[in-house]
Amino acid sequence: MPFQSLLFSREPGWRENRPGLRHRLPENVASWIYEAGSLTRRLRSYYGSAVKVEVVYQRWLTPFLSERKLLGQAEHRYCMTREVMLHANGMPLILARTIMPKQTIRSAHRNLSRLGSRPLGEVIFSYPDIERLDLQVTALSPSAWSPKAVELGAIRTPVWGRRTVYAIMHQPLLVNEFFMPGALAI
Repeated sequence: MPFQSLLFSREPGWRENRPGLRHRLPENVASWIYEAGSLTRRLRSYYGSAVKVEVVYQRWLTPFLSERKLLGQAEHRYCMTREVMLHANGMPLILARTIMPKQTIRSAHRNLSRLGSRPLGEVIFSYPDIERLDLQVTALSPSAWSPKAVELGAIRTPVWGRRTVYAIMHQPLLVNEFFMPGALAI
């Protein structure tokens, strides 16, 4: 099996965002899962300029099967895969994985492939025609994470996350975000 992620030991399982799901989630989790704006902006409103992005891994990879299906990608098609940790003063806040098909990067005039330590939200929410197409939810046990992610995120208990399919200029982008205790506390 080809290498697909530095964060996960296996492909995560996801649940569809069905009516009523929001009311079954803990309130602090639901407020992050259903946040419509930039998570970085929300974190910075609390932690200020201490919020930083650390790029954990960025390469052209074959996405997981469910990711390929959501993005409409062929089996052997490579996508830019970016895995990051957002933290404040070293405290893990969010672990994220973004899957960017080549045509999406082209449509975005390559702004997405040159992010460096810049938050993805600063770029994608600057596009006036960004659309949210799909939202899914999960709670991942520590065993679903790679040893590197367990260390980075200090993961000891299940971690809530969401994955969102966005369209930028009618091209898909998949963003997976996992909320560490430091984020859920605010």
